[in-house]
Amino acid sequence: MIFFKPTWVTHEDNKPIFSIDIHPNCSRFVTGGQGESGGKVVIWNLAPVLSEAAEDDPKVPKVLCQMDNHLACVNVVRWSNEGHLLASGGDDKLVMIWRLTNEGSSSVFGSGKINVETWKCIHTLNAHQGDILDLSWAPHDGWLASGSVDNTVIIWNAAKFPERVALLSGHTGMVKGITWDPVGKYLASQSDDKSVKIWRTGEWIEETAVTDPFVDCSATTHVLRLSWSPDGQYLVSAHAMNGGGPTAQIIERDGWRQDKDFVGHRKAVTCVRFNNNIFKKVYPGSPKTQQYCCCGIGSRDRSVSVWLTSLKRPLVVIKDLFDDSVLDISWSSNGSFLLACSWDGSVACIRFEEAEIGTPLSNSEKNALYEKLYHKSSWNIGFTGTQIAENPEILTAIDKVVESSKAKTFPKDEEMLPPKTPIKEVPPALESPKVNMNTTVFVPVNKQVETRLPSGKRRITPMLLTPSVPTNSPKDSELKIEIPMYETGTFSSSSPKKSKIIVETVKQSPKPQITKPAVLQENTMVIHPPGKQINQLMCCEVPGDEPIIQVINVLDSQKIPTGTAVLKNSGSQKVQITNKCHKTSKGFLGKIELFKTQSDKTPQWETFLGSLIRCAAVNRKLIVACCEDLTINTYDIKSGARPLPPLLIEDLVSSLSLSKDCYCLVLTKTGLVHMWDLSKGKSVISRVSVRSLLTGKTVVSGFCMSQRIYQ
Repeated sequence: MIFFKPTWVTHEDNKPIFSIDIHPNCSRFVTGGQGESGGKVVIWNLAPVLSEAAEDDPKVPKVLCQMDNHLACVNVVRWSNEGHLLASGGDDKLVMIWRLTNEGSSSVFGSGKINVETWKCIHTLNAHQGDILDLSWAPHDGWLASGSVDNTVIIWNAAKFPERVALLSGHTGMVKGITWDPVGKYLASQSDDKSVKIWRTGEWIEETAVTDPFVDCSATTHVLRLSWSPDGQYLVSAHAMNGGGPTAQIIERDGWRQDKDFVGHRKAVTCVRFNNNIFKKVYPGSPKTQQYCCCGIGSRDRSVSVWLTSLKRPLVVIKDLFDDSVLDISWSSNGSFLLACSWDGSVACIRFEEAEIGTPLSNSEKNALYEKLYHKSSWNIGFTGTQIAENPEILTAIDKVVESSKAKTFPKDEEMLPPKTPIKEVPPALESPKVNMNTTVFVPVNKQVETRLPSGKRRITPMLLTPSVPTNSPKDSELKIEIPMYETGTFSSSSPKKSKIIVETVKQSPKPQITKPAVLQENTMVIHPPGKQINQLMCCEVPGDEPIIQVINVLDSQKIPTGTAVLKNSGSQKVQITNKCHKTSKGFLGKIELFKTQSDKTPQWETFLGSLIRCAAVNRKLIVACCEDLTINTYDIKSGARPLPPLLIEDLVSSLSLSKDCYCLVLTKTGLVHMWDLSKGKSVISRVSVRSLLTGKTVVSGFCMSQRIYQ
C-alpha cells in the first residue's frame, strides 16, 4: 500500500474541495468546491495521478475541463454509473447535469486555461429551496436523488429531466447524505435531525427510521455521507456516537439491527464510501474462501481509515493525512485505489495491492451471490426493486407457484411460444404487463378511479389485477382466454368492443407537494408537450409565489419567423438573423450575420447557433440572441466573439430589452424577470415574478428599462 498527495490537484488559493468522484472507466476524476467568485467543477486526468511518467510528460494534460457555471460553492459531484452524465449540486440551490460534447477544446472564460474536453450543462434542476448537499444516482441510472438544507429529498427522472418522481419530506433537519441500496429496493438519507431514514422505492414511503445511535450527536459536520455495501447487507452511517465516542454505525438489512459499529476516530465521521467490488480471500487457518466488502471512512480528525467486513480491526488507518476535515471519498471501479478530498483544498490517493485488499469477485460469482441473497441476478436488478424476495417464506412460495404452474400446459399454444430471452427491466411507470403462458393469467377488475386535477388533466389510478381462471373450469386445455397472448401493451381487447370498465370520477383539490405519477392506461393517456410539464414544476418553486395550478403559460413567447430578418437600432451596420439556414441530424441551425453597411452583401462576420433564435436585440457594443434551447447568447458586435458563456434560463423569452449601457432585461413567458449587467458579467435581478401584474388576457407590447432602473 502506498499513499501520496498530488500537489497539482487543487483549486485556486487552496480553496476547499467539498467533493470528489472517480469516473467508472478510471480515465478521469472530478472535484467540486469553491471558485474565485462562485462554484467550481474541475475534471482531471487520472493518468498523471497514477503514473509518474505521465505526470512529468508535458504533452499529457492534467486538467481536462473546468466549469464555472454554478453561482455559489459546489458541495457535491457524482458520475452516473455508466459514466455518460455528471451531476453537480451547490449552494445556489441548483443541480446541474453535464454531458461530454464533441466540440473539442475551448478556453476558460476570464483565464488563459484551455479546456481539453468540453462538458455542456444539458439540464438545470431548480426545485430545492436551499443548498444542495448530496447527490446519488440509482443503480440503474434511471433516477437521481438530491438532498438539501430545505429538509427534503427529491427523486428526479433521469430519462426526462427535469421531471420529478417523488418528494420525500419526512426529515425535520438538513439532509446531508443520501445513498441507494445497490439492489434498488431502498433509499437511505441522513439528516441533522439525528436520524437515518430508509425509504421504499416502490411506494416512496418511509420503511423505518433509525435514531438511537444519533441521540448524542451534534450538528458539527458539513456533510453526513453514508454508504450501502455492494452486497446490500449493510448500511453504514456517518457521525454516530457510542459510549461518548464517535463511530460509524453499521445498520444491518436484516431487521435494521444496529449492534455493530466502526470505532477509532477521535472526531465525528463525515463520510463513508464502500468499494463497489465484493472481494474474496483465503485466510490462514481457514479452508474456505471468505467473501467480504471494503469500506473507506473519513473524519473531522483529518484521518482516513479502511475497513474489511471480514476483520474486526481496520485494514489501515492513516492519521493526519490532511490539515482539515475529510469531506469525501471515492473508490475506483476496479477497487485498487481511492481518492479523498479535504477542507484544506488538497486531494490524497491511497493504492492497494491485491494481496492486501483481496481479489474482486467475477460477474458470474457476483450474480450467484445475488441469486442466493435476493433470488435475482445483479444484471437483472432494475426499477422493479419491490419485487425482490428477501426471506425464505417468499422464496418457498415462489418455488411452489413455479412447480404448480409447470403441471399446467397449453397444448395448442406450446409450440407457438417465442424463444426465451432475457427481459430488460423498465421503470414501473413505463412497464407493460405481460402474459406468461405457464402461469395463472391476471386481468384488471371492471372498475377504475379517474381523478380530475384542478388543471383539467385526468389521472387514472392503476387497476388491481385479479385471477381470470374460473374455479369450475373442467380442463386447463379448454380454458379460453380473450386476452392476446403476445400483446406487449396494456391488457386490452384487439376487437372494437365497448369497454365494460366502470369509471369513477373524483375531483381533487390542489396539493403543492409532488407525488409519484400514476400509471396511465393506454386508451386514456393524455400526452402533453414536455415544455408545459417543465414550466409547471419550475414555476411552483419561485420564492414568494403561490403555486400556479391553472395558468402555466402566462404570456406568448416571441418568435422570429423562419427565413431572414434584419434587426433595428443597429445604426449604420446591419444585423441579419436567419433561422433554419441549415438542417442537421439534431435539428435546424440559426445564423447571425453582421454587415458594415445596410447595402453590403458580404458579412463582416457570421456565427451559427445550434438552436432556432426566438428573439434578439442589439446596441453599439453587443448582440443578444435568445434561443429555443433556453439559452441567451451574447456576441461582440465588432469581432463576433462571445464575451460571456451562454446564460441558461428556465423558459422561453416573451420580451427582451438591451440598454445602451449593456444591461439586458428579459421577461419569460411564465412571468419571471431576469436582468444582467453584461459589461461586468454579473446578475442584477434573478427570477423575480411579475405574474400578479399579468392577469387575464395580457398582451405585452413592449419591455424596456429607464435610467432609474439600472443605475
